[in-house]
Amino acid sequence: MPPFIEEDKDWFFAIRWEAEDTLYYETKWLPNTEAVKQIAEHFKVDFSYEYEELGCLVYGKAIFENGNLTETCLDSQDFDSYELEEETDTYHFEGKEYDSEWEILETLLERKIENQLKTINQ
Repeated sequence: MPPFIEEDKDWFFAIRWEAEDTLYYETKWLPNTEAVKQIAEHFKVDFSYEYEELGCLVYGKAIFENGNLTETCLDSQDFDSYELEEETDTYHFEGKEYDSEWEILETLLERKIENQLKTINQ
């Protein structure tokens, strides 16, 4: 961690560039939003990152823009809104069948972000 990080309890590992402008890294169990925010403030940059740890029911997105942090993550109610049918290895959500839960999670997160923006703009 950079020496200017206030709390040195966050971890970064398996760091690599996935694309020209996409840095990929892993943390332990939870996103390290506060550490990334401190780095962004130090270098005066914005960031957007997505995170997931489905074993701990963590799936979300953080955006730091113009000094403002907006973080949106799914909660247990969101994860309870779809089901896995083990017999067919398919997921059921809002009357539709999916081969993977990733599309469902993305849909739920997009809805949550839209609702947050509506609330902010009211």
